[in-house]
Amino acid sequence: MINRIRDIRREKGLTLADVAARCSPPTTAQTIGRLETGTRQLSLTWMNRIASALGVDPQLLVRGEQAVRPMYVARLTADGAEALPSPREAILPTALGGEGALLALAIEAPVGQYRAGDQVWLRRVEPSDYPRLLNRDVLAPRSGGRFAFGRMIDRDAHRVAILPPDPGHRQVVVDGPAWLAVAEMLVRAL
Repeated sequence: MINRIRDIRREKGLTLADVAARCSPPTTAQTIGRLETGTRQLSLTWMNRIASALGVDPQLLVRGEQAVRPMYVARLTADGAEALPSPREAILPTALGGEGALLALAIEAPVGQYRAGDQVWLRRVEPSDYPRLLNRDVLAPRSGGRFAFGRMIDRDAHRVAILPPDPGHRQVVVDGPAWLAVAEMLVRAL
């Protein structure tokens, strides 16, 4: 069985030993590692113990066999949108339908209307659809592995102008973005 224990553990910044200690009753880091890698069978009892230790629903520990999975590619901080060191699979399952790849943006600091802990789900859009993105929140790749995120306020054949969500910031002009992704869903924990 393919599981997501390692992905969720890393997303939460926990070590194998941390998860092992949080299990009830506590177990060893080696056992958690074996369950993560599939060298030990993940029973329903272990799923419930580990899910409780990670603070997630047990169903999130099981990975489906779908071909394309939504990925976190960037995060929004007080300094603006920036690339993650390496893209990682998004945890939250979604039922968004439509064309184009799904991406997720993690909000790590309150910026404009967004709160720390929010997730913004975006869908990549073909260049022919860029005109319909005016006045919508978009994510655009920039040079050097950086990103721009905010309201697309202008565009022409070679560039887009994006107004960051934090008041007082100047617009960012992105020349020839390789792609754009439009915000489709805001996920906010209650």
